[in-house]
Amino acid sequence: MTAPLPQTDPLPQAEPLPSALDDFLARAAARLSRVPPAPYAPLDHTVLNGDHAISGHVPVPEQPPRPAAVLVPVVARPEPTVLLTLRATTLSHHAGQIAFPGGRMDPGDADEAAAALREAREEVGLAADLIRPLGFLDGYLSSTNFWIVPVVGLVAPDYALTINEAEVQEAFEVPLAFLMSPGNHQRQSLVRDGVLRHFFAMPYEQHFIWGVTAGLIRNLYERVYA
Repeated sequence: MTAPLPQTDPLPQAEPLPSALDDFLARAAARLSRVPPAPYAPLDHTVLNGDHAISGHVPVPEQPPRPAAVLVPVVARPEPTVLLTLRATTLSHHAGQIAFPGGRMDPGDADEAAAALREAREEVGLAADLIRPLGFLDGYLSSTNFWIVPVVGLVAPDYALTINEAEVQEAFEVPLAFLMSPGNHQRQSLVRDGVLRHFFAMPYEQHFIWGVTAGLIRNLYERVYA
């Protein structure tokens, strides 16, 4: 007669791994600032985040930088993406470059988050009720003398856009996983006004992401994933 098998406790069930979206949201909640960065102050420029961060060229603005805000829109897909725009070629600043929705603050803006949401609505028709602000990245000093406050927001995946063709040529999504992989963060350089300047670049398919936008993406990586 075969002896009965001994009673054993059931094997513990492994906890399900968080989805990429859940992981991002948990990291964002823990690591993004809940308050905007302090206004620009002419202190030690060597510690400022900005276009000069990897170049060794430390800017000393002749005039106080103009305040601006951008939305860093993370689309809430199971594999999150980042919504970017291609700026119109007729613009006076950064024409034809990849950018986040954003621009200079208006007197009527209640704060930086309000400015970023307004710019997103004006540029690409992204409704504010489809965006949940998550927090702020570090302030960013641009070579065009703007003090940029980046607002990270979660965008509903069923969003719809109405492109303002005077400002934006197209809008597209890039996987967050691609942008948060440091192996995709190239360091390139060019000579401008007789000065060798270094910058981050993140080529993706036919798009060349560089300059301020790549610098902000790098800051998102450093704050949330590094």
